[in-house]
Amino acid sequence: MPVIQSILKEVLAEIVPHDTVLKEAQAFVEGINLAAKKKKIKATAVLGGSFAKDTYITGDYDVDVFVKFHPSYEDDKLSELLFELLKEHTPARIHGSRDYFQIKNKILFEVVPVREIKEAADARNVTDFSPYHVAWVKKAKLSNEIRLSKKFCKAQGVYGAESYKQGFSGHVLDIITIYYGGFLKLIKQAAKWKPKVVIDPKNKYKGRALQILNKSKIQGPLVVIDPTQPDRNAAAALNLENFEKFISVAQKFIKKPTLKFFEERNINAELQKKKGTLLVIDITPADAPENVAGAKINKVKEFLTAKLKDFDVKEAIWEWQNERIKMYFVVKNNTLPAEYTHQGPPVQKTQHVEMFKKQYKKTWIENNRIFAKAQRKFTRIIEALNAACNETYVKERTKKCTVQT
Repeated sequence: MPVIQSILKEVLAEIVPHDTVLKEAQAFVEGINLAAKKKKIKATAVLGGSFAKDTYITGDYDVDVFVKFHPSYEDDKLSELLFELLKEHTPARIHGSRDYFQIKNKILFEVVPVREIKEAADARNVTDFSPYHVAWVKKAKLSNEIRLSKKFCKAQGVYGAESYKQGFSGHVLDIITIYYGGFLKLIKQAAKWKPKVVIDPKNKYKGRALQILNKSKIQGPLVVIDPTQPDRNAAAALNLENFEKFISVAQKFIKKPTLKFFEERNINAELQKKKGTLLVIDITPADAPENVAGAKINKVKEFLTAKLKDFDVKEAIWEWQNERIKMYFVVKNNTLPAEYTHQGPPVQKTQHVEMFKKQYKKTWIENNRIFAKAQRKFTRIIEALNAACNETYVKERTKKCTVQT
């Protein structure tokens, strides 16, 4: 235990912010409130997310700002009213259940319109509950414990509920860290998890959440009842792969705790040590919100992996580097023979067999299936990858895709 406590103390020394970012964020919020006053728009901007909860980590400065509009405004007017308050910043509009806006200077601000509500029944959108989330987390007074949970998950690559990540959201980590009473208690319990885990902080369902909730809300391996929206599974985005990875690293950390569990991967350096040929692709993503762009990059990775299957892909992974993407492939074979055996259809599919014979000259039957000798279009991995990056499928999902040499 003393070893673990020493490690956690060292991690906190690195991740608890000691800078001016909070003041800059507060000044930005004040600017919106001044604009609202000048334009006579009944709205109040407040910090949201990790900055409001005091759970943000050094170097992770995406700031959520919620602008609470008076309930007299029609719901479909909120995004336009918000744009009026922000237009001097030239915001980027992000489409959603309610459009919100991004403003990027040194800090990325995400500014979200919400209704000012006095009780849950007044909410018309999931974001309307956000101030309630903040209040619930602040009441627990476990900011640093939540910071440890976030850093641990970020380092292990299981953080982020976006559709292309399907990991633990910051909100889920808030809830489960508070539920168990701290980071270490969470890790000890997570080491024993098996699907399907149910966490109900307010015991709303008396142990019967799986029987009461709609089946669509309990499909994943972890069900976290949102304390401010009890009809919602806050962990619905989490997939089985990331759930099981979290359990595995929790078990390893308890068995042999080290600082490495909190150190984010240097993917390039890590892959350099693996056997095989390492290829790196530099990608400029499509102009789209991160969630959408990330989903497109996942599709590109799957497409390229399929194109390179004959070279025996051992690993395929990608990461954001500022606003660009690096994609990495480790393949066993750098080159392949010019000729290969191509498998055709079963012999009983006579029409397809005849078409196959027309396409290939040298054919033979083996185990009730037709085969042929064929010539590869590309024998070198670099040629195959360059060609694949220039295919329409990739071009439609990226702005630019270049193989590094």
